[in-house]
Amino acid sequence: MKKHIPLRIGHNISFLLQQKALLTIGCLLGAVICLFFVSAGIGEMQISPVRVFQALIGEGNEMDRLVVTTFRLPRILIALLVGIGLAIAGSILQGLVRNPLASPEIIGVTDGAGAAVVLCLALFSDTNGSLTISIQWLPLAAFLGASLTAFLIYVLSWKHGEITPLRMVLIGIGIAALLKAVTTLLMVLGPIHNASQANIWLTGTVHGSNWKNVAVLAPWITVLSLIAWLMARKLNVQELGDALATGLGNRVGRQRFYLLLLCTALVGGSVAFAGGIIFVGLIAPHIARKLVGSSYGALIPTAALIGALLMMGADLIGRIILSPLEVPAGVFTAAIGAPYFIYLLYRSRNS
Repeated sequence: MKKHIPLRIGHNISFLLQQKALLTIGCLLGAVICLFFVSAGIGEMQISPVRVFQALIGEGNEMDRLVVTTFRLPRILIALLVGIGLAIAGSILQGLVRNPLASPEIIGVTDGAGAAVVLCLALFSDTNGSLTISIQWLPLAAFLGASLTAFLIYVLSWKHGEITPLRMVLIGIGIAALLKAVTTLLMVLGPIHNASQANIWLTGTVHGSNWKNVAVLAPWITVLSLIAWLMARKLNVQELGDALATGLGNRVGRQRFYLLLLCTALVGGSVAFAGGIIFVGLIAPHIARKLVGSSYGALIPTAALIGALLMMGADLIGRIILSPLEVPAGVFTAAIGAPYFIYLLYRSRNS
């Protein structure tokens, strides 16, 4: 018999978590911590986990502290935060449209955020390729681009008073193709150094991350992830369908709008600092669902940790596989995600 542990926050928020789900989350958290120390220690200069820990607490030799805290730690944290953000956004989107093929990059939300950031790079860069505005504006630009794209997809997918999941995916694919064309046009019309910078960024990379990026992205992803988790019960109700959810007394339209806004905010922040990372938002929720089931109280933290593992692992492989050259992390997430997407299409061909 499955054992459940009740969790209540205030008077209006409560969860019922299985012991198996809590154990899974604990194991994944341990895996994230282990990968964190391994990633911080591997590179052109090898540093043992013990020395990494000493560097993190301000002890050990000066060179270890410089390499770990200045060069490696910011990009590891950005990878972790981006993985969490994209995984939770994918979980929300799949719950909203009740379609396992839905993810931010497939329906065009990621491309909308990317196009907005490339537009910022084109409009607000000097002749040396440096931004003339604060980097804190990039998440806002990405959020606006993602939100406008999501709104357009939502409106065009509306049919006979409801959102048709298949229609939403097909329209999203079409809009994604259009946005890719717009992004390419912006790169062609802009300065050559901006085109090169944007091309690498659109592939998806955390190379060049610094503590200023972490300071902007960390509160953004942390707050939005907490909100997503607190809205888990609303996501559970959304998956029941509009008629049943309305019968239970839920304002389905308003909840869907808030959840879609939350999804685009997570995608916008992630894309602003890591570029067009793809398939993390598709893979992580699927793996999480197989591990802990479809209840969002457990699904969201599980998917977040799996997303963090995928992004940190992709960044680590990109750093070491062709060292001293670096391969963008987005290359490896695509290499894993594309076959998985084909598998999902094959499995759902008769549904």
